Amino acid sequence: MSLKHRVVLASNNSGKLREIAGILAQCAIELIPQSDFGVPEVAETGSTFVENAIIKAKHASEIAGLPAIADDSGIEVDVLQGAPGIYSARYAGETASDEENLRLLLDNISKSHTQQPVARFHCAVVYLRNADDSSPVIAEGTWEGYMVSEPKGENGFGYDPIFYVPEYKCTSAELAPDIKNSISHRALALTKLALKLELDTVLSG
Repeated sequence: MSLKHRVVLASNNSGKLREIAGILAQCAIELIPQSDFGVPEVAETGSTFVENAIIKAKHASEIAGLPAIADDSGIEVDVLQGAPGIYSARYAGETASDEENLRLLLDNISKSHTQQPVARFHCAVVYLRNADDSSPVIAEGTWEGYMVSEPKGENGFGYDPIFYVPEYKCTSAELAPDIKNSISHRALALTKLALKLELDTVLSG
């Protein structure tokens, strides 16, 4: 069996850590959370999901001295002109909880008087070979659905309880983790990333 390739994951979000580790479980990498290296959060000053993911990956790689994987993701609601978008994690303020972000989004949607507004999760994931990598590997994925007015489900995190998945007739938070990890925006982006990296050969070589 090939040795695992050590990669720092640029996130302190426990829900995201579980998801990404689960999706990449079969890959030839040992995913190490940035908290193991004392990496603090970094200001997400980019104007796109890709820019923010690169900022986070570079920051983690600099401190950990390892290749890094980072993602930036969020939810886009059409009736709100794509908001919260890149501000999804801090929609209700820099220190807002998932619950506070969710409640603000529901409040803003209710003001639009739109039933079942169309929405999508978007994810950009990047791999940096080192902190000075000038050609990061980038992959993106989207997950289409619509918003519901009352949270349902105990799985997942963030906006999962109010994101309805038509194919499964339930919210993302009501999906079993293995199902979500096969169809979500993050799963799609990470699957594309794995293919681009040819993980079985490149990262184990």
